[in-house]
Amino acid sequence: MEFAVRIVNLYKYLCAEKSEYVMSKQILRSGTSIGANVREAIRGQSRADFGAKMNIALKEACETEYWLELLYKTDYIEKEHYESIYNDCKEIIRILTAIVKRIFEQK
Repeated sequence: MEFAVRIVNLYKYLCAEKSEYVMSKQILRSGTSIGANVREAIRGQSRADFGAKMNIALKEACETEYWLELLYKTDYIEKEHYESIYNDCKEIIRILTAIVKRIFEQK
């Protein structure tokens, strides 16, 4: 949830301060989808359902990582802000990767 809040605030900043509307919509969608899919996975109907939702969350996190890199490399976000949110995204990816690997190893 905290990461999604940061993404929403980044979206608002990009729209208000940088007049950027295309990439900002993409990162809003993927960045807020991570937590939504994790929340859905927790209520999964089966182990397979849980694994599928966690894998979707991982894919969304990887997409968010891409948009963060692109926004930084095109000078829409400053280095300090980028590094902070990017590091959080990388940590989420590490956690989700470990969960997904464990689920699929135990099949």
